[in-house]
Amino acid sequence: MAAASVKPALLLKDELDIVIPTIRNLDFLEMWRPFFEPYHLIIVQDGDPSKTIKVPEGFDYELYNRNDINRILGPKASCISFKDSACRCFGYMVSKKKYIFTIDDDCFVAKDPSGKDINALEQHIKNLLTPSTPFFFNTLYDPYRDGADFVRGYPFSLREGVPTAVSHGLWLNIPDYDAPTQLVKPRERNTRYVDAVLTVPKGTLFPMCGMNLAFNRELIGPAMYFGLMGDGQPIGRYDDMWAGWCMKVICDHLGWGVKTGLPYIWHSKASNPFVNLKKEYSGIYWQEELIPFFQAATLPKECTTVQQCYLELSKQVKAKLEKVDPYFVKLADAMITWIEAWDELNPSAGDSANLTNGSAK
Repeated sequence: MAAASVKPALLLKDELDIVIPTIRNLDFLEMWRPFFEPYHLIIVQDGDPSKTIKVPEGFDYELYNRNDINRILGPKASCISFKDSACRCFGYMVSKKKYIFTIDDDCFVAKDPSGKDINALEQHIKNLLTPSTPFFFNTLYDPYRDGADFVRGYPFSLREGVPTAVSHGLWLNIPDYDAPTQLVKPRERNTRYVDAVLTVPKGTLFPMCGMNLAFNRELIGPAMYFGLMGDGQPIGRYDDMWAGWCMKVICDHLGWGVKTGLPYIWHSKASNPFVNLKKEYSGIYWQEELIPFFQAATLPKECTTVQQCYLELSKQVKAKLEKVDPYFVKLADAMITWIEAWDELNPSAGDSANLTNGSAK
């Protein structure tokens, strides 16, 4: 079969929002201007809401700080993390677009092996607009790319693929390591550019990183909750991984796919490993029980929407992870609050894929 045709990225400029969490001026956008300027930005300001965040001229954007989050969500604002990049998920909630691309403010444009600037956003859109193949692994990786196809022995009944919910990109330069690995490999840099995209198989979890990530908001948006982390919580830096584990269980249940690989961005700044260790300390222990929990998690066939799946998962978190730490009862309650807030800002008739009526500043 021929590779699937994909609309140029520019044609999706009215269907995609770029969500950026930040505590600083967004000078990094200058490097991204050729790729980002046609799109609408949703900036979620973390930390002190009285601090003024400067955005370069020429960008179309909304800026939300903690005061805005409290005003829009009221008591339900408690589910949005404070002093943690997990606050970015508020941007997902107020978006009105079909697709989301989220990136950290220390991520710059990478170059491919030929020296050409990589348009990460365009590659994410290609990933999202072509099907995934989670039920049978293709040894040529993504069969829908130019120059690739399904190999001999691949079942014809599965070649149509399934909708792609999430596109997970990678990083050159500073790897996404945990604190212990940072400490023992302080000078390690990722210089390998692997020209590949693959579907994460059904039943397989992976550590999702939020610094270079895109997803179909209409498909999976309510499951992209980055948890209750940061200030006042016993854990940080597990926000994107928590969302990834929940999302993957739900995608597997509903029959959707997740891609990882291209595109690459240039991760410019290594965070302090000692600060990270303090944030990650509990998670490093807890993950050894969390991952088996998600590996064993099943959802009843009656759960046919993302919201239903997520609420069912929250019940299982509360029932099975309280023994790990009482924090997970609090997190499970926050998961419920998140869905309630999502549905308030995104009215629907019970369908998990719907447009939004989010408030703008």
